[in-house]
Amino acid sequence: MSLLSLFKSAPSPIYAKTALGQKEIQDRSVGLGLLERRLLLLMNGQRRLTELTELMPGQDLQPLIQSLLDKGCIEQAAVNTPSPPSAAESKPSAAAANGMAALPPADQRTPAQNEMARNFMINSINTVFGQYTRLTLIETITKAQGTDGLRQAYFMWAAALEDNRIGAKRLPDLQSQLFKVL
Repeated sequence: MSLLSLFKSAPSPIYAKTALGQKEIQDRSVGLGLLERRLLLLMNGQRRLTELTELMPGQDLQPLIQSLLDKGCIEQAAVNTPSPPSAAESKPSAAAANGMAALPPADQRTPAQNEMARNFMINSINTVFGQYTRLTLIETITKAQGTDGLRQAYFMWAAALEDNRIGAKRLPDLQSQLFKVL
């Protein structure tokens, strides 16, 4: 299972249009902005927030979603949670599959190492994708609290790189460098 598929299967809210949202699509009665309207069009009650993020790259969707919720155009339909693996499945965990199992316990990492890991992830994203792109990912990495938070953000970081031709090629080397401080 790829890191991208692990990220996509993580719990993620699903939003659906309300009756007012459907009406807005037809006659523009609410007066939504361009980005709000585009996001509303993409919400079909089946797409997870992670999928919507991919369809609108470089956009911070949280304020747009909040605005649509406040205006009554959408409602949260469900939270997509992956089904737990059965006891018969003996697949290694995601951490073991990508080498994170070999990392030292989080409490053994210093704040300086956490900052080095944070800077490494942000710099590698900026190098592969360019400045001012993947802002939501960079914000997630920036706001991650401690080693555990950075290790959670790692999955999004790795999934983004894996989904890019150049990033996928460099990912093994970048992971080995990152794991020295993560």
